[in-house]
Amino acid sequence: MSLPRRIHRILGWCLILPFFVWALTGLVFFIKPGYQAAFSYLVVKTYPINTAIQLKPQPEWQEIKLLQTVLGTHLMVKQAGGWQQLSLKDFTVRPQPSADDLQLLVKDAISVDPKRYGEQLLKTEQGFVTDTGVQIQLDWASLSLSQQGKDTELINNLYKAHYLQWTGQKTLDQGLGVLGLILLMLTTVVGVRLLIRRR
Repeated sequence: MSLPRRIHRILGWCLILPFFVWALTGLVFFIKPGYQAAFSYLVVKTYPINTAIQLKPQPEWQEIKLLQTVLGTHLMVKQAGGWQQLSLKDFTVRPQPSADDLQLLVKDAISVDPKRYGEQLLKTEQGFVTDTGVQIQLDWASLSLSQQGKDTELINNLYKAHYLQWTGQKTLDQGLGVLGLILLMLTTVVGVRLLIRRR
């Protein structure tokens, strides 16, 4: 067996596992099964504002949001440092309410999709978790929600596998990615050379 053929065979054996992972995860990314639910947006449930509110915008305010939720009226303003939730009375920073109030707010939000979020909600150190296993985080300053279920975690892990992020260490994973690309290019170059020689 000639040296190029031997090199091509060795490179092929080295790339069997990455090729299998690339093909499998690539198929998932193409079909996108369960993507809609896994990466769906969760927002606080809002209601019509039924009271007149007088606002005097401050010079440092870049954006203003006024929302009505089960906890009442919320004033959010965006400044140079990001979003803040302010008191409507004196425009001071509105403190985060009790855990029960936060739970009421999140439970109201997940009521729009009981199939995904279930009926029960528990408070944890990281945020909240539903009886269907979906983790929910609330950013009180911007009144925004984020959700991640087991399906979201699975798809994120498939992305990591596809890009050879197998160790969890950034530097080592980048090395694996570069090595995989180099081996792939070498396999292609040697294969093309063998094809030209045969012809």
